[in-house]
Amino acid sequence: MNRFKRTTLATLLGGAAAAISWRAFGQGRHAGPMDAAAMDQHIERMIKHLAVEVDATPEQQQKLGAIAKQAAQDLAPLREQHREARKQALELFTAPKVDRAAVEKLRAAHVAQAETASRRLTQALADAADVLTPEQRKQLAQRLEHRRHHGWHWQRG
Repeated sequence: MNRFKRTTLATLLGGAAAAISWRAFGQGRHAGPMDAAAMDQHIERMIKHLAVEVDATPEQQQKLGAIAKQAAQDLAPLREQHREARKQALELFTAPKVDRAAVEKLRAAHVAQAETASRRLTQALADAADVLTPEQRKQLAQRLEHRRHHGWHWQRG
């Protein structure tokens, strides 16, 4: 694979993963976790903006929405596990004596969780890439690269 194709694919994957996972794992502007209905609405808005930018067909929009919603649903339990792991880490590191074996066990679990999330995001991104044409993927990569340098706000279409 030539350098341009590798760069384009990396930009596409990284940008899309950031956009999807930001709400799946982060709290964004909300005080608590986003419920499934709110997540679906957020994904639908995100897909509509993306569709305008790459001139996606209604069929492509529907497929992309289904892929993103399923990925978010699959990743949601990991968010709670991550929150629980943070609590455990706090307890371990504030104990009178640090249990190094327990810290290592928690670290290994965190790495396994990250691997699971990464694998699922990569699957969703590959599925989404299959829905878009090569030209649409190129347009998306260019826009994501621009946003990487100029911020992540979505342009109104």
